[in-house]
Order: sequence, then C-alpha cells, then structure tokens
Amino acid sequence: MIWNNRNSAERLSLMEKIYAPDIHFYESNDSEPFVGIESINNLIGKLQQEWAPDFEFVVTESPKFNHNVQHISWKLGTPELTVAIGSDIAFIEDDKIKSLYLFLNS
Repeated sequence: MIWNNRNSAERLSLMEKIYAPDIHFYESNDSEPFVGIESINNLIGKLQQEWAPDFEFVVTESPKFNHNVQHISWKLGTPELTVAIGSDIAFIEDDKIKSLYLFLNS
C-alpha cells in the first residue's frame, strides 16, 4: 500500500502507476486539496514522521467499485491499537485515480 511505504522514492514510483499526474486529494472540507503526486508524496512523508514507526494502514473490507468510483475502508495503527478509522472514495479516469476523498470516522 502506497501510504505504508516509508521510502519516498519508491512511494513516488508506485504513485505514478495508479495516480493521475494532476490528482486532487481532498483531506477535509476545511482545507484546500493537495494537487499532484509530489504534493501527496510530501504529505505522506510528513504524516509518517508523526506516526509511530509500526503504524500501518490496513484495508478493513473488500474494496467496492461502481463504474469509475472506488470505495475503500481502512484503519490506521497497530494490531493492538487503532488510532484512526476511515474510508476513501476515488474517482478513476483513464485507469488512474483522478481525485481522492478522505472520510474519517468520528
């Protein structure tokens, strides 16, 4: 999973395979989107510095697809400790993720 990879260069290479170059990542309704692969890669690196080294994202149920839309549910943490639960909605265009929306559970 891209968001678990702690090597920036490897992560960027993986991102280029599945994200559109001008992808928009909407983290919250209160912030501007992160635009482009490099911007999201930098965000991931920053967030990973704030997390414990053993924190990982785990997909919690099978991804769902409907035409060009994908839904994935996940949790972040360790097997013993979950620090966040949420889901992502991805809009796909030309076989790449064009926009990605994060929804955190309260």
